Amino acid sequence: MNIKRIREIVELMNDNGLTEVEVEQEGMKIRLIKRPHGAIEQVVAAAPQIRQAAPAPAGTEAPPPAEEGKKNLKEVKSPMVGTFYRSPSPEADAYVDVGDTVQKGDVLCIVEAMKLMNEVKAEFGGKIVEIIAENAEPVEYGQPLFLVEPA
Repeated sequence: MNIKRIREIVELMNDNGLTEVEVEQEGMKIRLIKRPHGAIEQVVAAAPQIRQAAPAPAGTEAPPPAEEGKKNLKEVKSPMVGTFYRSPSPEADAYVDVGDTVQKGDVLCIVEAMKLMNEVKAEFGGKIVEIIAENAEPVEYGQPLFLVEPA
């Protein structure tokens, strides 16, 4: 990443009132933080290398036993990037827990994106088998949130 690109990012921060931005490009990660007095702190680090698992040896096509039990389960995935919340407020009970039966259209959770609370509803009925996402943690588009055994 060159100095011109960093200056463009700083201008973008100033123009949009951003106080922090993180960019990863070409194996380098840069994080810019604007302090209250206006100074910008720059943290540069090499991006972590992603290791790919070694391919399975030929002839091992049977799924592991843990996977066999999950064949008939469906994933409920995040419809957007945001923050996952299990309940409508910190004091309220969770929308669903493991073992609960849900119907099509039931609210399962909330994904907050840009200060908007977006309800994630069940697209099919079934039993909640696992809650994959952690409460109040960021989620990505398409990230599995729940495992559901269809009814």
